[in-house]
Amino acid sequence: MIDHCSSWVERAGWVDNFDAAVEGRLPQDRRGREFSDSDVYKLMEAMAWEIGRTGDEHLEERFRSYTARIAPVQEPDGYLNTMFGRPGQAPRYSDLQWGHELYCYGHLIQAAVARARTTGVDDDFVRIARRAADHVCEAFGPEGNQGVCGHPEIEVALVELYRLTGEQRYLDQARLFVERRGHGVLGDIEFGAQYYQDHEPVREQAVFDGHAVRALYLAAGAADLAIEDGDDELLEAVTRQTLTTLARRTYLTGGMGAHHEGESFGQDYELPPDRAYSETCAGVASVMLNHRLLLATGDPRHADAVERTLYNVVATSPAEDGKAFYYTNTLHQRNPGQPADPEHASPRAASSLRAPWFHVSCCPTNVSRTIASLGAYVASVDDGGVQLHQYAGATVRAHLADGDVVLRMVTDYPADGTVRVEVQEAPGAPWTLSLRVPAWAEGATLAVGDEPGRSVEPGYAQVERAFEPGDVVVLTLPVTARWTWPDPRVDAVRGQVAVERGPVVLCVESVDLGDDVGTVRVHTDEAPQEEGGRVLVRTSRVALADTPWPYGTEPDAGAVQGVSDRDTLVPLVPYHRWANRGPSTMRVWMPTAG
Repeated sequence: MIDHCSSWVERAGWVDNFDAAVEGRLPQDRRGREFSDSDVYKLMEAMAWEIGRTGDEHLEERFRSYTARIAPVQEPDGYLNTMFGRPGQAPRYSDLQWGHELYCYGHLIQAAVARARTTGVDDDFVRIARRAADHVCEAFGPEGNQGVCGHPEIEVALVELYRLTGEQRYLDQARLFVERRGHGVLGDIEFGAQYYQDHEPVREQAVFDGHAVRALYLAAGAADLAIEDGDDELLEAVTRQTLTTLARRTYLTGGMGAHHEGESFGQDYELPPDRAYSETCAGVASVMLNHRLLLATGDPRHADAVERTLYNVVATSPAEDGKAFYYTNTLHQRNPGQPADPEHASPRAASSLRAPWFHVSCCPTNVSRTIASLGAYVASVDDGGVQLHQYAGATVRAHLADGDVVLRMVTDYPADGTVRVEVQEAPGAPWTLSLRVPAWAEGATLAVGDEPGRSVEPGYAQVERAFEPGDVVVLTLPVTARWTWPDPRVDAVRGQVAVERGPVVLCVESVDLGDDVGTVRVHTDEAPQEEGGRVLVRTSRVALADTPWPYGTEPDAGAVQGVSDRDTLVPLVPYHRWANRGPSTMRVWMPTAG
């Protein structure tokens, strides 16, 4: 993914914008939207995490090359942007609604934090970001510009930079930006002030509304701020908003955003599968937010939300080769669509299949930085022990008060539900190992060494003891296919059913039917079957005919002309793999047989 995105930021001209600034070729040679600088920064964040994990010398050389091209663009006072401030361009901060200047700083700073945490603070790129952050504090401080950015992002970045450096001014500036929200400083537009998250103060909101990515980025920044300030009121507000949104405005996949207009949330339970926007970047933002709330509260619902979104939104966006992406993630594809042109960027969400790049290229680079930083979501540590939140093959190293812990996690999850945790190093004193049991995992068991396995309930299963090297803990989760029914208030899928296997949402594709998925009716009186690594459901097919009027006095309005292929087993595929075999129709929610 990193190589692919790197080739496209060069090819599309996003990196050349920095060269053009140095060479005096702006504004005439500038390419891309006002926020294209941010895609370079997100890519560099992905590089930074991957360099830290692997020590890849090629990536390190490329990272330094990008840094060298960016550094000369920064002005003496720390301002850095290729879209504003030069002769022929709009003045600095003259378009806070749409200009994304502070948003770009946010991604610059987050990339620099990744660089510092993996390489060290004595780094040219980190210095660029700190100078930019100092400029923001000067320009937008208590006596400066009282505005906010139309797209939140700077808030979470400044708190992260505060955590890295301990510089109080970064936290203070993040607080100013959060508290200024919701007072109409950006004005109103056709989408409403909620598009900018400027319609209601953060503390007073009941549920997320407006542009989904903006809402979730702001909430992540507010959560970080609340934690650092010890502001229980703010943390409770963000937690309440998040849980309410999960309960009422979130797709089965974890996707958020029901409206294409404004890339926004719908009303409560307004979750149409065929019109789902469910932007990939909103999935990334949901992972960011829920992981922060997990660390702050210990509530396993947030870890479950991270898992659901990773497997069913973040993993769905990229093709299996990592060289094409979905911008939006529909749950019902009515038309097979056409393959995207591999040589040209796609007009954003209009692509009916994954596209190699977009005119608005936020999603590929966002997926890249998320995948590169997945290790950060696996485990946490506190004074009492180590907590395992997400399951993957991994080595976990943690420092406790009494010494170091090294754990080796061996698993083929979610294909298999066995998670084996081997203790390789441990202090002599007792400590607690906690393992998350997902909400769907009724019947899970936990075994320690040769002891018989015991039943564990959803939440966190704990083992407290003085572990010794060689000790083994095995969590067994019941990863089997199951029917999932919607809340009856979700009108768009009433009378339909979905199938999940562990944390993975499944779907039916026309590739496996030889027919459109609209003809399928599933029999829920029989559980989904598993055979040869596949999940199969028993179905019938209906023959559909055109009618002169799509309504009638009888069920099906006369369109159903008959039922065929009774009791046929049809295979389902993981939703994150759909459309990897070419154009197809697809649906997650399937109508039930009468």
